[in-house]
Amino acid sequence: MTDEPVPILMYHAVAAAPGDATRALSVAPEAFAEQMALLGDRGFTPVSTAELGASWRTGRPLPARPVLVTFDDGYEGVHRHGLPILAEHGFAATLFVSTGWLRGAYDTGGALDTMLDFQQVRDLADAGVEIGGHSHTHPQLDVLDDDELRFELARCFEIVAGELGTVPVSFAYPYGYSSRRVRRAVRETGFAQALAVGNGLARRAQGPYALRRVTVRRSTGIEEFERLVEGRAIARTFARDRALTKGYAMVRRARQVRKAVRSRV
Repeated sequence: MTDEPVPILMYHAVAAAPGDATRALSVAPEAFAEQMALLGDRGFTPVSTAELGASWRTGRPLPARPVLVTFDDGYEGVHRHGLPILAEHGFAATLFVSTGWLRGAYDTGGALDTMLDFQQVRDLADAGVEIGGHSHTHPQLDVLDDDELRFELARCFEIVAGELGTVPVSFAYPYGYSSRRVRRAVRETGFAQALAVGNGLARRAQGPYALRRVTVRRSTGIEEFERLVEGRAIARTFARDRALTKGYAMVRRARQVRKAVRSRV
């Protein structure tokens, strides 16, 4: 079986006037339309996360030039702006929802912008968008204790399954953070594959619970977008992000050590 790299695009909000908290990681509807048109013009075929996972588990062939279009969190603009554009091109996509951020009975009040409600999530599912999990309240999963971790995963899994009538099979780590313990818990909850960030192309060799994605944001111009999906100059594009990520990882590890020490005192 070949290990051809696949670009997995990570979107968040699709909004004309996003809030300050989501602005940097949002894209304008016009930009999203231009990006989807480019995928079509370049012969890419969007597939769902479930389809990619199944292909890499079973050896089932993927279509020519596969690409994944994924959305995190569950912002309302995915339904308002994203869905019509995807439908125009007949493109597959995956939406990873933080169930405690969505409007309705499970809302915990932590959302950063206007979110979907579950009727809109069902509309997306009915239109062929895969609905995956993204935890319940969007915490950094790798700093939770075992009980908190299990709750975040199981509550998300149960709500999505209950609202849609089908179990979710794909997961995306909030903030991209995971660990061996987190990945094991995601698998044990019932998810068959999970996406990180990493800002690189996905390869089968990464394993089904650590697949990399590339970030698409408001500052991503169409030429940069083309380079990302073609797999060109990704390391250079995200060099600053990787330096910041390494620095923040050191801070987070220090915090975890202090927390562990305090818990033993």
